[in-house]
Amino acid sequence: MQPITRSIPSYLSRATRAQTSFPSFAQPQSGKFIHTTSPRNNNTPTSPITKRAHPFPIVQRNPRIVVGVTGATGTVFAIRLLEILRHLDIETHLILSKWAQATMKYETDLSWEHMQSLATRAYAMKDMAAPPSSGSFLHDGMIVVPCSMKTLAAVRAGYSDDLISRSADVCLKEQRKLVLVVRETPLSAVHLDNMAFLQRAGATIFPPVPAFYTRPKTIADLIDQSVGRMLDSLGIHVEGFERWEGMRK
Repeated sequence: MQPITRSIPSYLSRATRAQTSFPSFAQPQSGKFIHTTSPRNNNTPTSPITKRAHPFPIVQRNPRIVVGVTGATGTVFAIRLLEILRHLDIETHLILSKWAQATMKYETDLSWEHMQSLATRAYAMKDMAAPPSSGSFLHDGMIVVPCSMKTLAAVRAGYSDDLISRSADVCLKEQRKLVLVVRETPLSAVHLDNMAFLQRAGATIFPPVPAFYTRPKTIADLIDQSVGRMLDSLGIHVEGFERWEGMRK
């Protein structure tokens, strides 16, 4: 029995083995991969696959956050978040649902055009071709603030029928930061199950629960503390709100 070799299969006949040759590959030099042919095919010209040593340069870009706003109560959190991100020169991509516009009009004196002006770019809820709908669109995380129970259920089920749920689904599959600022009380077993499932899938479930150890004096103090903690969850750490430093004496 003929010994098994790495270059020529042993199951070929002795005559075939004698006539068989395989292409060899030269070691890469200076980032170039050159294919060399066997002596039998020496009439074939050789050429590098690429002429550049680094055909895929590292992407250089500014920090970028996707912000989804649904119709749950609490649009003031989204407004304050956008204000702070704009102050930090962080690029924001805003998706505002139809009911978010209605809720904002009911809860504040601001227009949805004002909220759009705080963002770098804004998209229609049904624009499924917008950049955040694709995993190849690079960003540093997404926050849905506030997040309705309908949107929570859609993200849990992977039912991406609008841009917010699709963008959140992309975050999960790409293993990027996803913060869901859920706004509902009391919570049903269905709500809790959806939250637990998404937390295991990699999302951060963030009920905007106020902290009273800061001794807030105004509603703005409560909002700033919650928004500051939301930014912590996105990996953006800011000053401007009081953090816990131990019991005061």
